[in-house]
Order: sequence, then C-alpha cells, then structure tokens
Amino acid sequence: MTFSERLSAYVRLTRLDKPIGILLLLWPTLWGLWLAADGMPDPMILVIFVLGTILMRSAGCAINDFADRRIDPHVSRTRNRPLAAGIITSREALLIAAGLSLCAFLLILPLNLLTIQLSVPALFLAASYPFTKRFFAMPQAYLGIAFSFGIPMAFAAQTGTVPSLAWLLVLANLFWVIAYDTEYALVDLADDLKIGIKTSAITFGRFDVVGVLLCHITFLSILTYAGILLQRGIWFYGALLVALGLVIVQYTMIRNREPAHCFQAFLHNNRVGAVIFAGILLDTLI
Repeated sequence: MTFSERLSAYVRLTRLDKPIGILLLLWPTLWGLWLAADGMPDPMILVIFVLGTILMRSAGCAINDFADRRIDPHVSRTRNRPLAAGIITSREALLIAAGLSLCAFLLILPLNLLTIQLSVPALFLAASYPFTKRFFAMPQAYLGIAFSFGIPMAFAAQTGTVPSLAWLLVLANLFWVIAYDTEYALVDLADDLKIGIKTSAITFGRFDVVGVLLCHITFLSILTYAGILLQRGIWFYGALLVALGLVIVQYTMIRNREPAHCFQAFLHNNRVGAVIFAGILLDTLI
C-alpha cells in the first residue's frame, strides 16, 4: 500500500471525509461557549475547543471501528470501512485513536484544572460508547451523554464553574442526540436485527418515528426553558421556531422508514444545530 493510499484509509477511518459527526458534536459545544461567555468567548478557548472537537470525534470513530470490526463486514453501509475491509489493522486503529486522544489532552493543558478534570470522564465516555451496543438497550442515550460533555467543559473553561444551567443544556442535547442517532439507526435497522446488536430504533419498535419526534420536541422544550432562565431575546426564540420547522420536515422524511430518507433526515440535523447557534449568536450581538 502506498503512502497516499494509507493516508486515505486513515482519513476514512477517522471520518474526516464525512464531517457531519464533527459538526453535530461541535454545535452544542459552541452553544455552551457563547452562553457561558454571554457573547464572544475567549479566542484561545474557542480555538482549543474547535480543534479538540475534531480530534476527539476522529479518535472516537477509530475506536468505534475497532469495536465493530467483526460487525461492520455484515452491514451493507459499513462493510467497506478500512478496518472492516482489512485495509488497515486493529493495531493501527488503536494507535491512531490513542494518538489523537493524547493530542486532544495536550491541547487543553493551558486551560483551568476543572476543565482538565472534566476531560477524563469525557474521554472515558467517548472510548466506551462503541461497546455499549452489545448490552445496552439504548446506546444512543450513552452517546448523548458523550456528545454533550463539551457543554460543561465549555462553561468550566470560560467561567471556572459548571452551573446547573450547563447540565440543563446537557439534558437538552441528550434528547437531540437520541433523536438524530435513532434516525441514523433506522438506516441499518434490517442489518442490526440480523446481527443482534442493540439500538434505540429496535428498542422503540413500532414507536420509533414517534420516539424521534418526541425526543426532538423535548430537546426544543428544554432549550426554550433555558432561554427563559437566561432571559434570551427574540432571535433565540425565533431560531428555536425555525428548528421546530426543520424537525417537522424530518418527520415527513422518516415516517415511511425508507433508509435513504432516514439518512438524509439524520444529515438534516446539522441545520438544526447551525440555526440554534445562529440564534444564540444574534441574540448576544443585537
């Protein structure tokens, strides 16, 4: 294998060619940074969190493919992933994951002690999530906690404390992750049922579409309550209204459970995250 071919395999292992996961992890972190600062956060902290998000998402993908190395070859959507296809080895995947995680940890060392302490459970959650699909009926909830840890870390870095509001935002994001990752799980539903792994799409059963909708509504309701506590303005609530419209569009996409449409609905959540961030940004500027 040439150097360029190996590099391409590493890029696909870490999903740098498919940045949707980075964006879905980044939006809640940016919400937390802007709300913690009540405006533009410290530029150094912002850069550290953006780079850290990229590194940790990439490391998480490598760990995920290692955990699923015997499952992915049996799933149509994942059988061509580098590890599943035998292009790279399990050792390479683990080394890449460890190297990226180490870089992310070194990146946050200039920040305060509380932020560094919070990075420990954040790393544990990211590393252990891929294995929960074997025994946990709703691994999407576990992923929701992992994908939300950037919020308390953002508050810790920006303010030196983690107020109850930060955990309220974590709860909101948890429901959002369950919603969009269930849409993602609907894409592989037939294969997952054959293999015997656990997902929220399987756990929800015939209420899967309703479950996605209710999780989205709960997510937006908690954000509305957070906005009331923070005395946000019209731009914030306007963004939540637009996000609600996007959620309704997603419902029309997944109601027939067609895999291609469910995958598009999953991707559609990037717009939800971006719209909410735009609302927070405009609300703090105007």
